[in-house]
Amino acid sequence: MRQRTIGGTSVGAIGLGAMPLSVEGRPDEDAALATLNAALDAGVTLLDTADSYHWHAGELGHNERLVARALAARPAADRAAVLVATKGGRGRPGDGSWTVDGRPEHLRRAAEGSLRRLGVEAIGLYQLHKPDPLVPWAESVGVLRDLLDAGKIRAAGISNVDEEQILTAREILGDGLVSVQNRFSPAVRAAEPELRLCERLGLAFLPWSPLGGLSRSVLDDPEDTTVGQSAFHRIAADRGVSPQQVGLAWLLALSPTVVPIPGARRPASIRDSAAAAGLVLEPAELAALAEPLADETGPAGR
Repeated sequence: MRQRTIGGTSVGAIGLGAMPLSVEGRPDEDAALATLNAALDAGVTLLDTADSYHWHAGELGHNERLVARALAARPAADRAAVLVATKGGRGRPGDGSWTVDGRPEHLRRAAEGSLRRLGVEAIGLYQLHKPDPLVPWAESVGVLRDLLDAGKIRAAGISNVDEEQILTAREILGDGLVSVQNRFSPAVRAAEPELRLCERLGLAFLPWSPLGGLSRSVLDDPEDTTVGQSAFHRIAADRGVSPQQVGLAWLLALSPTVVPIPGARRPASIRDSAAAAGLVLEPAELAALAEPLADETGPAGR
């Protein structure tokens, strides 16, 4: 797989957002592990998780434990090649809602819990999941500085942030800040200023929900004619690939700093997404994709 860089670490250009394996509608554990293994076999070396990726109350860290279990069964060389990126600062009470908690004491506990569940001495990439409006941003980011200095995390990232918050985090973390994870997709492009700031600062930009606007039904059933034929669909038909591959290839073409993290519940989905790393779009195709699609999904909370 084509490679991209997060900090000083080389990763496959397509990562895996592991959230769907643990939240509402999740597959059973064997199927979830099969999906994680399919990702690794396809050359995916960035696995994005979070302590809050679970469904029911009392399941804190469900997704982290799945990732750890999948990696534990792999050869040592495979494990060494994978960057596990987890997050702290959000919660799920079990009623379908999401909470935010950026208090320093909570973030310290969250990081310690993630270390235990992942079974590592230091977390490869630890990200603040979302700014807490009740806590000064600098106080939350300061915990990442402390974790870096203590050697408990190797690199820091931030998520769901604006330009000012990125610049503040950069001042506090310096080169320890390596990534920004914001929502960005063919349908949702409001974070382009943050993407371009990351490009200027040398930070990786990790789009979450990167397939927004591209119905999975096209991949699941190529004969389904109920899905609108956007430029992404037309180019996909011409190329003989899925619209999802075209969407991810479009994201990769936006900037060398972009590393999309599409979610998946089935091995076939992540194999298809991983293949996008080898798809290079022509200038005329990229021009045809300039207009945003309608936002058909809009995941709650994330």
